[in-house]
Amino acid sequence: MTISYLDSHRISGLSSDTKPTNVETNSIYISTDDQERYWYDGSSWDWENPVHLRGVFAGGYSTGISNVMDYITIATTGNAIDFGDLVSPRYGQGGVSSPVRGVFGGGYTGSNVNTMDYITMDTTGNAIDFGDLTLTRRAVTGVSSSVRGVFTGGHDGTNYNTMDYITIATTGNATDFGDLTVIRHYTGGVSSGVRGVIGGGLSTSTIVNTMDYITIATTGNATDFGDLNNATQSLAGVSSDTRGVFGGGYIAAATNIMDYITIATTGNATDFGDLTASKYNPAGISSGDGRGVFGGGYISANTNVIEYITIATTGNATDFGDLTVARRDLTGV
Repeated sequence: MTISYLDSHRISGLSSDTKPTNVETNSIYISTDDQERYWYDGSSWDWENPVHLRGVFAGGYSTGISNVMDYITIATTGNAIDFGDLVSPRYGQGGVSSPVRGVFGGGYTGSNVNTMDYITMDTTGNAIDFGDLTLTRRAVTGVSSSVRGVFTGGHDGTNYNTMDYITIATTGNATDFGDLTVIRHYTGGVSSGVRGVIGGGLSTSTIVNTMDYITIATTGNATDFGDLNNATQSLAGVSSDTRGVFGGGYIAAATNIMDYITIATTGNATDFGDLTASKYNPAGISSGDGRGVFGGGYISANTNVIEYITIATTGNATDFGDLTVARRDLTGV
């Protein structure tokens, strides 16, 4: 089950004050007259509280390992606001999310962990234990639908091609999903809600341009998607239900390059534009309806810069505001 975005132009004969019927739970209706958003909870349509367009940046490395979580309202610009703390300070964790809950998996706390924490996106407060990944590892990447989250790759002295999945609405330990085509860590991830694409990364000591894809609702091994324009590690991904954008990372040095793909197809990435500065280990957050936000990373020092793009277009990123703490190797949901 995935989030569906519906509007009155795409549904024949539907006026802005008439909501569709016979749709999936977690569908969103967008009125094309006034752009109001409505959420279908399985029985009725409710106006979608703007907090559902909230993004949370979590953990990372600052002057030490950080437990900081801060949040933004994706549709606006401005500085991030304190959200609460992770269960323990860590960096290199992966993040997956539904419109209701965000889950962080793996990472490094002083040693690599298999811990998963969760938050409720609409509220603020500290994270709560969710369960464990199948393996202890850091430099993990997450992709998700509104129902399921998949944690991919990572390393613990050994590089992994492992993929685990969870049902985001419940708590408990992760289950094996399948394998990436190449063992690697420090990848970027984008997802349409149906398909997840994992790009780049470090495979043993080789930086790769590989992109793999999975169908999130099923299990099984990943399939080759195509190649990034450059072999890149430590990059971040943002996505809409149509397009994914990979930004930043490390090639032979930090880069400001952004590449994009059409998630429903396969093929090589295309140049999108540039971030405001070359950086690696930033985090990516998406609203699903058009805006991608990159936060933090390492330039010549850890940065607190947040910047955004409009995913449907191409072009350079624009300043959004600042994180509460400058840090790299953080995660966004």
